[in-house]
Amino acid sequence: MALLKYLAVRLALIVPTAWLLVTVVFFLMRVIGDPISAALGGRLTQDQIEERKEAAGFNRPILTQYWEYISGLARLDFGRSQDNRAISDVVVTYGAATVELVFWALIVAFAVGVPLGRYAATHRDTPADAALRLGAIVAYAAPVFFVGMLLKLVFSVGLGWFPVGGRASTNVELALQHVSPKTNILVIDAILYGDPSYLLDVLKHAVLPAVALGLLTAGVFLRLVRVNLIQTMRSDFVEAAKARGLTPRVVVGRHAVRNALIPIITVMGMCIAMMLGGAVLTETTFEWKGLGYQLAEYLKARDFVAVQGIVACIALVVALMSFVVDAIVAMIDPRVRF
Repeated sequence: MALLKYLAVRLALIVPTAWLLVTVVFFLMRVIGDPISAALGGRLTQDQIEERKEAAGFNRPILTQYWEYISGLARLDFGRSQDNRAISDVVVTYGAATVELVFWALIVAFAVGVPLGRYAATHRDTPADAALRLGAIVAYAAPVFFVGMLLKLVFSVGLGWFPVGGRASTNVELALQHVSPKTNILVIDAILYGDPSYLLDVLKHAVLPAVALGLLTAGVFLRLVRVNLIQTMRSDFVEAAKARGLTPRVVVGRHAVRNALIPIITVMGMCIAMMLGGAVLTETTFEWKGLGYQLAEYLKARDFVAVQGIVACIALVVALMSFVVDAIVAMIDPRVRF
């Protein structure tokens, strides 16, 4: 009952959290003026702009526009872009690419951050520990687009190991357009297509973007694992395990690390939000045509209705992911729900 009560409260908080986020986005977008003037000002006459504002409803009172916007979101209507494309269709089409990128980046973050954090904790106050802590700070402090450009310069231009950008080679992308059912996640589409060379091509294109975005979170994971593993090693149950004659490797791997990973799961929602924010720069740097790339294109076109709709979708995803993470933490750590 305690678990159900906790989950019910967290689920109820999704609505006000999402409402607050989309409200802030709505009014920030209106600070710069109406979207029609912002996007088409200087290219159309004032009469034409006024006509389009009238048709789109942007000349009505701001609170009326806000109510219509919130009512549309309740019906999952996120608006339409300047080219009359439904934002929900844009999210479905390009969101799969961003999900794929975040998935690979999380794998990089875990593969790099957790083992190095464990090593730093078990070699505390050594030169290696100091170097790893410094590297963690650099990893999450360095701009993701700068890291991406360095990776491209070294591994694409210099060594020629990986492609410069894109999600796949042109011929592969064209071939995967005919896969049925099409998921827009190229790894899955390549598996469905059945050609191993296509799958290898897709994976090679994913390496550098995933590393650039994954290092952002790997630094956070490294420091979390190090700090929590050091604290866990001082716990009574770890001392009891040592007293039973278990080897240090077993004590750390089977007992201490599991408890040290709980804080990582706790901050997973925040990390996913960081990655979604970093995906805009990562996708632009590597021409990875996902939701972040499309958001940057809409920003350049000053299509603020589309920007507002995409940001609202991302806000909803972040709120839902936070609930999922809270549910997982509550199930594995009884202290959270009591």
